[in-house]
Amino acid sequence: MTIAQRIENIHRQIEKYCRACNRNPEAVLLLAASKNKPTTDIATAYQAGLRHFGENYCQEALLKQQALGAYDITWHFIGPIQSNKTKLIARHFSWVHSVDSLRLAARLSEQRPVNLPPLNICLQVNVSGEQSKSGITLDGLPELCSTVSTLPGIKLRGVMAIPAPQDDYEQQRLPYRALVQAVAELKRPELDALSFGMTGDLKAAISEGSTIVRIGTALFGSRN
Repeated sequence: MTIAQRIENIHRQIEKYCRACNRNPEAVLLLAASKNKPTTDIATAYQAGLRHFGENYCQEALLKQQALGAYDITWHFIGPIQSNKTKLIARHFSWVHSVDSLRLAARLSEQRPVNLPPLNICLQVNVSGEQSKSGITLDGLPELCSTVSTLPGIKLRGVMAIPAPQDDYEQQRLPYRALVQAVAELKRPELDALSFGMTGDLKAAISEGSTIVRIGTALFGSRN
């Protein structure tokens, strides 16, 4: 199956799942998770209509951005953030989904060039309480939102989550439901981005309100 055919399949799935829960499919952005994938695959996906690509590793992403400079791509950083990479991330991305501390948010704020639009930020929440994963707790979300939202150069847009893998559909929905409820309780209408859902839990994520789904395997095939 070609990348273009996979993209068409994913769009059909998104539409099907949205219709099932009375959502507008246009409210869900397909973000291509392209780490470890060659620029030829990204170019093919672009030519098939995708414009948003997410990368996990800064140096790899910068090489791809240079090679694909002629393409009108919106680049999202979706991986763990190393402190020594915040300046590069602040300069070369439009979105960062994995901010999990005031320290990182402040560095991105200070290092965002003034000639660029504000950097769109999502706060990563550890919804499953896994010690191996980054992210703030649900309890810590209100305070971090309040502080980050005052920083210049960045724009707080929402939250991101990567829950522990589950095979059961109802179990997949639970952490997302808790996160959406926590965001609703903040009463911040500017938080319009809910970045969660991947290949294995796409239906559950859309059912619970995801607005950005990060798809890699179903789009590009298995990781090399």
